[in-house]
Amino acid sequence: MVARVCTHPWELRVEPFRIIGNLYYVGNLDSSSHLIDTGDGLILIDTAFPQTVYLLLESVRRLGFDPDDIKYVVHTHAHYDHFGGTKAIVELTGAKTFLGKEDIEILTDHPELSWTPEYGVEFYETFDVDTPLSDGDTISLGNTTIECVHIPGHTPGSISYFFEVTEEGKSYRAGIHGGPGLNTLSDEYLAQYGLSESRREDYRRSLQKLKKEKVDVFIGAHPDQSDTFEKLAKRTDENNTFINTNDFRIFLEGIEEMITHGWSWNGDFVDKRKEAEQAR
Repeated sequence: MVARVCTHPWELRVEPFRIIGNLYYVGNLDSSSHLIDTGDGLILIDTAFPQTVYLLLESVRRLGFDPDDIKYVVHTHAHYDHFGGTKAIVELTGAKTFLGKEDIEILTDHPELSWTPEYGVEFYETFDVDTPLSDGDTISLGNTTIECVHIPGHTPGSISYFFEVTEEGKSYRAGIHGGPGLNTLSDEYLAQYGLSESRREDYRRSLQKLKKEKVDVFIGAHPDQSDTFEKLAKRTDENNTFINTNDFRIFLEGIEEMITHGWSWNGDFVDKRKEAEQAR
C-alpha cells in the first residue's frame, strides 16, 4: 500500500459514508479523514496524502456537502499521511488549521520527522498553523465542541479528540486516538534521528491518560485501528456497529499488551512470554 500511494492513489478510493449522527468518513483505504457537519460549517479531521486530495474532495461532494464549507482542518499529528493534503484544502477553501503545538516544529524545521522519507517522498507542501493546540483546549463550531487531549509519544504533539454526536435522540461520545503507532519508537527510528528513548515513557503515560476517557464511538486515525470497514460491513438498520462502549478501552489495552509482551522496540513483534518460557 505504502509503495503505491504516490503512483496509484486511485486504488485507495472508498465510498464515503455516514458513521453516526453528523459524523462521516471521507478518507481512503490507508488513512482516515473524518467530516463533522456542525450546522455552521464543516470540520475536517486529517487530510491524508496530497495525492488523494481529489478523492477526499469528491467524497465530501458525494455526501452532499460543499468543500467550500470546510471551515476548520484539525490534525491528529504532523505526519505526511495525515496532513499531506492540507495545503491544497486550505488554498481551495480558506479553512483554518489546528495542530498540536509541539508538532509545529516538524513542519517548520524537521521535515525528516514527517514520515516522508519512509514514504519515499522528497517534497511536500507544508502549511501555516492558525491555532496551535495544547492539552485541555477546545475547538467549537456550530453544534460541535471538540475536546483536545495531548498525548505525546508517536509524535511530540499528537492530539486525541473527543466530541458528542447524536443518533435517534441519544447522545454518544466519539473519540479518536491521535497517534497510536509504535513505529516512531523503535530502536532504529530513535537512533536514526537522534531522538530520546524518553518518548516511550511519554507514550505509556499517554495510554494511561486516555484510559480515563469515555468513548462510545471509536474512530481511528487509520481505518484498521478502529476496524472501520469491518464495522461498516456488519452495520444494519437495527444495529449501528460503530456504537460500542468497549472498543476504545480494548484498543488501548491491546497496545499495552503488545508493549508488555510483544514489542521489542526494534520494530519487530515477538512473543516475550514464549521467549521467557524457553529460557527457563
